[in-house]
Amino acid sequence: MADRGVGAWRGILLAAATMVAPIAALGQTVWIEAEKPTRAAVTRHPWWYDKVRKDQLSGGDWISHWSKDKPGEVEYAFEAPAEGSYAFWVRANPVGTILLYRLDRGPWTPIRMDRDNLDRANVAADGKNDLRFLAWKRVGDVKLTKGRHAVAFRMNSQNNHHGAIDALVFTAEPFLPSGKSRPGEAEGPRVGAAGWPFMPGRDSFAADAGFDLSGLNEEVAGQSGFVRLSEDGESFVLGDGTPARFWAATTYAQRRSAEDLAHHARFLAKRGVNMVRLHGAMEPKEKTARLSDVDPKAVDEAWKLVAAARKEGIYTTISPFWASALKHVPAAWGIEGWPEDLSPQGLLFFNPKLQEGYRAWLKALLVPPNPYTGIPLAKDPAVAIIQLQNEDSMLFWTMQAVKGRQLEYLGERFGEWLATKYGSLDRAKAAWGGESMREDDFARGRVGLHINWEWTQPRTGGRKKRLDDQLQFYAETMHRFNAETARYLREELGCEQLINAGNWRTASTTLLDDAERWSYTANDVIATNRYYAPVHVGREVGWRINAGDHYQDVSALLNPRDFPLNLRQTAGRPMMITESHWVQPLGYLAEAPFLVSAYQSLTGIDAFYWFAVGEPEWSNADRADWDSASRRKWSADTPMELGQFPAAALAYRKGYIRQGDPVVVEHRPLTELWERKIPLISEDPAFDPNRDAGDAPLRSDARGAVDPLAFLAGPVKVAYDSDAPDQVADLSRLIDRDTKVVRSVTGELSWDHGRGVCAVDAPSVQGACGFLAAASPIKLKDATIETTNDYAAVTLVAMDDQPLATSRKVLAQVGTVARPAGWAEREAEFKSRDGKTTYRGKQIVSTGKMPWVIVPSQVVVTLANPALTSATALDPNGMPQAELKIERSASSVKVTLPKDALYAVLEAK
Repeated sequence: MADRGVGAWRGILLAAATMVAPIAALGQTVWIEAEKPTRAAVTRHPWWYDKVRKDQLSGGDWISHWSKDKPGEVEYAFEAPAEGSYAFWVRANPVGTILLYRLDRGPWTPIRMDRDNLDRANVAADGKNDLRFLAWKRVGDVKLTKGRHAVAFRMNSQNNHHGAIDALVFTAEPFLPSGKSRPGEAEGPRVGAAGWPFMPGRDSFAADAGFDLSGLNEEVAGQSGFVRLSEDGESFVLGDGTPARFWAATTYAQRRSAEDLAHHARFLAKRGVNMVRLHGAMEPKEKTARLSDVDPKAVDEAWKLVAAARKEGIYTTISPFWASALKHVPAAWGIEGWPEDLSPQGLLFFNPKLQEGYRAWLKALLVPPNPYTGIPLAKDPAVAIIQLQNEDSMLFWTMQAVKGRQLEYLGERFGEWLATKYGSLDRAKAAWGGESMREDDFARGRVGLHINWEWTQPRTGGRKKRLDDQLQFYAETMHRFNAETARYLREELGCEQLINAGNWRTASTTLLDDAERWSYTANDVIATNRYYAPVHVGREVGWRINAGDHYQDVSALLNPRDFPLNLRQTAGRPMMITESHWVQPLGYLAEAPFLVSAYQSLTGIDAFYWFAVGEPEWSNADRADWDSASRRKWSADTPMELGQFPAAALAYRKGYIRQGDPVVVEHRPLTELWERKIPLISEDPAFDPNRDAGDAPLRSDARGAVDPLAFLAGPVKVAYDSDAPDQVADLSRLIDRDTKVVRSVTGELSWDHGRGVCAVDAPSVQGACGFLAAASPIKLKDATIETTNDYAAVTLVAMDDQPLATSRKVLAQVGTVARPAGWAEREAEFKSRDGKTTYRGKQIVSTGKMPWVIVPSQVVVTLANPALTSATALDPNGMPQAELKIERSASSVKVTLPKDALYAVLEAK
């Protein structure tokens, strides 16, 4: 498929800005050189700390302090040129710094220089990576009267009370920090030339915010009891029987302070999140640790997360083990013959020693009282789901690394299994037509095992029959582990939570995934991990973005076969996607929450976990070059994913988009799974740059009888029960291959994969995402969307449970494209990692730096609701920003949405 670029971002994107917050008087700036205080009580370091590159400093110097005895203080008098609201910025040392300020006679207030800082720079004269850094920090917005004021700073760091300040700014002008440049002096286009900077203030959770979805959550998660299954077993209900849908995220904020974690939970709840996932690792990390030891820090983080989340009505899914992350297996653990430096992928399902340790880790996590709540996690209904393990399977390629004594041990278990099935190993061999392997040692009860690759090949005769038995044995081994672990959790640890076995995939999506999912039916809930991740080629593609990397910027709207929600759901079980994300450097992120909300609703997928969040609020800071937000691949806390949550989460959780009747129900006897017969419809394979060879998923040539675009028409289900007749809807009325349009069975959704446009047209939510300029105007039942944006996502959703035509409060949400300031790329041809494939796409020239710079929206909406009388632009925290012009007629209202905001609210007042 040809690469389709973001029109507004071709060539080089340079930093340019308009302010997000309201401004009092354009052209009003107070710039203060820190080395010129009105009053100072500081001690300069006698040599190294002040040896800095003064050409990088505003005014050619800074003021610093270094004293083991006392803090340093400086004060500045200044004149505010006019009364109004000013953005207060400071350029100071962010490394290990405790910096406080006091404005006029106000209280001393800490400035968190270590988070959400911008334009971080090493200013050490010798270039050493030590304490000598500077960064800009937006302290906040302050109200100033015209005339004289004073601002003081106190440097009180733990390391010799150190600190350094270069400049401070009070400004009502658009200002995007760039070194020592003042407003209007930064290199590149002037303010507003390319976009607006995403620089939200810290959310204060004010009561007059234009949206706050935390009211959808319980006051305390689990207040009515444990989350349980619905009567048909296919969805979730709360303890009191209320149906539950989960808009979820994997978070790492438990690694932060208690204050930050509490703020993070409140921040997520406001934006519609009601479930978080702990992606943990409870095993001990020291190489000298005993098998029964546990990582106390990991356990404490889990306890903290559950405690903080439950207070905001957010449930927790606990995933306590990931074999791939276990990088050492000490010989003292007694796993015979296993290399100490090899991750034990596959072993947990059959190795008794590792299972012994795993149970000890579960017990240490779940049984002791949580010191932050007083309730053991096993007894805490705020813990909704326990996921036994993350991303491991005996049916995936990593199983081929099991060799030596552990493979022999597994072969002995296979021998026992065969003797039970056939009566003896000789009878098993006879059933295979004499098929044998050199590893067979029937006298010792040991049977050779084929590598997983063999299952992906067209085998016949005795070889195929032997492979069928091996697949059944592997699947039943995993099923037995899942069932026995559930018994341990319930009967020995007293857990009442729902249980999910795992979330992984196999060596062949078409031939093996049903066997994998069947093994999960030993437990309550089915899950998988699936990302949307177009081709990305570079030296560190598994975890970050670098200048020089190549990638293809292809919207999922033009590539529907790779849509992560294309899932065969197991009948009688809820379905979750426990990790997903539109993976950077992809530019088309705004479509993600829109599509997930729409198709999660249509298909009845019960929980979708965005991967991942971890900042207290946004991934909007450059803490260090290696950890720059502009280079992260796996961050969902960005303006075009997390920033698009409110409308999407509201529509999904309220059930505004109807769930459809299944368009496919396939019945499969288990023998079909072991024999690897082609299903009626198959998911396309997912791709993980950390575990898969190549650069993109390899699609199988094997195809079922049903068009794979059926996933976009309605739920697709599979029952592992019998050879009962399959049920397939008349898809000809839903899938038009000529026009490249797929319509949902409910009539509320349409996906045009030729033009790259998806529309939602339900009574209480309407909108469209994709390449909208070419499709404008987009006419829906009650709304018309007009735009000149090449690419955008626009959603109108009722906030009062009413149809849009009669609602008295409507949230309008717009997403375009966000790139780091200074991001640059060019068109390019490039080779795959193995050199065998040539792609057309882009090369990244510069990854830029924070903040995000957002393509301005050019959107006009007309809504057939004349009762609406006002429209207000909202800032990223939902706070009123500016009144918008609203044109009213007898039958409708028309509003031009703000070009420099994500949200607006339309109300009847």
